[in-house]
Amino acid sequence: MQKGFDNSLYIQKQKEHILERISHFDGKLYLEFGGKLFDDYHAARVLPGYDANGKIRLLYELRDQAEIIFAVSAGDIEKTKVRADLGISYDMEVLRLIDDITAMGISVNSVVITQYTGQSAADAFSMKLTMRGVKNYIHRPIKGYPTDIDYICSDEGYGANPYIETTKPLVVVTAPGPGSGKLATCLSQVYHEIRLGRRAGYAKFETFPVWNLPLKHPVNLAYEAATADLADVNMIDPFHLEAYGKTTVNYNRDVEAFPIVRNILSRISGDNVYQSPTDMGVNMVGYAITDDQVVREASGQEIIRRFFKALCDHKQGKGTQDAVDKIKRIMQEMGINPHDRAVVDPALEKSKASGVAATAIQLPNGQVVTGKASNLMSASSSCVLNAIKVLAGIDDSLMLISPIVLEPILKLKINILGSRSSVLKVDDVLAALAITAATNTMTARAMEELSTLRDCEMHSTTMLHTGDEGTLRKMGLRLTCEPVYPSKDLFF
Repeated sequence: MQKGFDNSLYIQKQKEHILERISHFDGKLYLEFGGKLFDDYHAARVLPGYDANGKIRLLYELRDQAEIIFAVSAGDIEKTKVRADLGISYDMEVLRLIDDITAMGISVNSVVITQYTGQSAADAFSMKLTMRGVKNYIHRPIKGYPTDIDYICSDEGYGANPYIETTKPLVVVTAPGPGSGKLATCLSQVYHEIRLGRRAGYAKFETFPVWNLPLKHPVNLAYEAATADLADVNMIDPFHLEAYGKTTVNYNRDVEAFPIVRNILSRISGDNVYQSPTDMGVNMVGYAITDDQVVREASGQEIIRRFFKALCDHKQGKGTQDAVDKIKRIMQEMGINPHDRAVVDPALEKSKASGVAATAIQLPNGQVVTGKASNLMSASSSCVLNAIKVLAGIDDSLMLISPIVLEPILKLKINILGSRSSVLKVDDVLAALAITAATNTMTARAMEELSTLRDCEMHSTTMLHTGDEGTLRKMGLRLTCEPVYPSKDLFF
């Protein structure tokens, strides 16, 4: 894969810029940290060379100066809101993140349960945190928020929130998802710090949109496609243009909220530190792009992937036609279409020729390998086996796993475990592959190539069941599907 991004340069520049911003506020900065701390695969896909765990590695570099506060909405806890890519609830995601971050030697200060109005699930979560030795605080809604500035910036507003004791110059406020109250937590802390006679500042870290790339740059359009369901719109920052005469890019929610945030900060601190939403940001990702053409092409491919995702979500009743139409308009604006994805046509042609579901994988050298459904295994399982055979230089006519091994597994699933599936899914086949590899050197050689499939493109002519989709994503395959159900069964 061609690289268009220098991750080491990015970490260096980002660290320097954050430290400079800390010094601007006399050594105390509350940094609202948007996006994913771990596994930011969107950034890795549109910026080839970007480390998907780049944000947490940045915090590791700053670990001596930084501590983390997690914000999670009581309403999200009560509704058992789930992080879609992992399938776990927001409160459980906070616990997972605390474990992972603590294991890296990065300091976790506490958890703030925001927008609390007596939710019983939030009470239970608070008790769980307390029993496990995790400091936690409750923030209640503030009357008139965010427009009644006088009340917000008073002892009855931010002053009614408990103050979170922090000891390090950089306090990162992050969350398991959007709408968790990160901004309000930061501003509440700044209010308390200044009331206690200590100067402190606020800044925001969001990777996308990239403020110093053009508005219609594919990287920024890919962000719009990724957030099509939220109706986010990239726009020129009018405040920055007016203040400095320079064109920068931000997104609508930050631009709309800026006058309120600026007024609150001005009321709390007594001065106007920021003239625009762009001023508040500290993102340096745009300075580490080393090959614009590579990044443009990667972003175009990501937009197509997002289009297939939106189509499948709409088919399953989880997404809207508006999201589909928005991404379609973005593709038209860029002059690209679904068939520009190299694995789409081979998968469709294989399905048409065989009369059954099919999948295609593009190997690192550009070769496309296909697989079709059979009486024993799913099309995805077949395609994965065919791909690793090609990578290992094994003749297509040779079987990696004997039906003698596969058939008893299928009977076990149906007759003992009560599965209605009549074929083996990817995880079943991988387990059989591992067992066979113990005594078969050819299979062992092929199995070693599974890691080569990471970051390879894959397309299926039908939507996949959760099990297959989850396994393929864990393998690092960049999967898309046609918006077609694999059967007439209602339970999918």
